[in-house]
Amino acid sequence: MTLQVQSDEYFMKQAFREAKVAFEMDEIPVGAVVVCKGQVIARAHNLTERLNDVTAHAEMQAITAAADFLGGKYLSKCTLYVTLEPCVMCAGALAWSQISKIVFGAYDKKKGFSLIEQPILHPKTIWEGGLMGNESAELLQRFFAEKRKDK
Repeated sequence: MTLQVQSDEYFMKQAFREAKVAFEMDEIPVGAVVVCKGQVIARAHNLTERLNDVTAHAEMQAITAAADFLGGKYLSKCTLYVTLEPCVMCAGALAWSQISKIVFGAYDKKKGFSLIEQPILHPKTIWEGGLMGNESAELLQRFFAEKRKDK
């Protein structure tokens, strides 16, 4: 196992912890961290219910926190780790942030950015999906199963 894979797994586990926080808050369990130079500079999870804001996705929260930490709007030397493939809205914001890399867990087969034919990310952004995809998908499935059970 290479050092990079170990690092990706370590940081994805950090994002997964954030997803669990969201789960406990009765939010859709998506978590994210932004890493710059090997350091987590932002942690976030979905807050759409708590803030009553459809744009309060984990990625959007993480972008804002990372930009605040760095004192600038560009995340060109950063990597986002997120437990679910970003939607088109988040991918657009990530493109504007010029983030260097995106690593996500579960693919979003309904609203994920990889479904669209036109590339939406910044041309220099590298992305990969599926890291801890099973664990991320399982947490989401458990969340929605409990929601359906309550109705």
